[in-house]
Amino acid sequence: MRLVRNAIWLSACWAAVLLAGCASQPGSPGSAAGSEIMTESDEPESRRRARLRLELAVGYFEQGQTNVALDEIKQSLAVDPGFADAYNLRGLVYLRMNDIPMAEDSFRRALVLNPRDGDVAHNYGWLMCRQARFSESFRLFGQAIANPAYGGQAKTLMAQGLCQVQAGQMAEAEVSLTRSYELDAGNPITGYNLANLLYGRGDLTRAQFYIRRINNSDLANAETLWLGVKVEQRLNNRQAMLQLGDQLKKRFGQSREAGAYERGAFNE
Repeated sequence: MRLVRNAIWLSACWAAVLLAGCASQPGSPGSAAGSEIMTESDEPESRRRARLRLELAVGYFEQGQTNVALDEIKQSLAVDPGFADAYNLRGLVYLRMNDIPMAEDSFRRALVLNPRDGDVAHNYGWLMCRQARFSESFRLFGQAIANPAYGGQAKTLMAQGLCQVQAGQMAEAEVSLTRSYELDAGNPITGYNLANLLYGRGDLTRAQFYIRRINNSDLANAETLWLGVKVEQRLNNRQAMLQLGDQLKKRFGQSREAGAYERGAFNE
């Protein structure tokens, strides 16, 4: 079973999926340090100017222009050195640039400035997971999940589950992914990894339920179809297996998964 490899399905989109929304709303109520929502009249002039710079940085970051985004972040922090959202985005930029020390420094500073920001705790936790610093990762994920003002519990539970898979904590990963799925059943990464985990431990009927939901949607890809094939093959559902195999060959004929299907390599 290739559970760890499969756990990063759609890895090219990991920033967009795992970190969605983490920097796109600078100064949002969910990340405010106080209990009262900040309105426009409450915002100091320095914070307003820093926020406008950060909004430009977010746009450049989303377009893949990391150097320009980083320059805008520097200007934002020059205006307001205590702007936690700017440090959070700086961490994402450095993470994309694979500058791990600077990414960690950025997330740490953001969390010091605003310990209640669930998005920062999530991002910092994911960075720790990527470094196999699992205990620190789980502490940060737990901090985000426990925050009642944080709206990204499903995202963080998914990330925690993927990290627990990497740490070999399969029972804990199943709990996290199941909770994430209950909160966001439409997330194909959660559904796929939960199905794959269940398949790996022989819980085929439940694996079938989750993978069929993806393969019956527009979100199916070579990996989901291949997992569906293997599940149906193990359940002796030959007709369903052949139907999925035909889709796999027709839509993703050059994929590794299609090649494995042609060879009958169901244990790959």
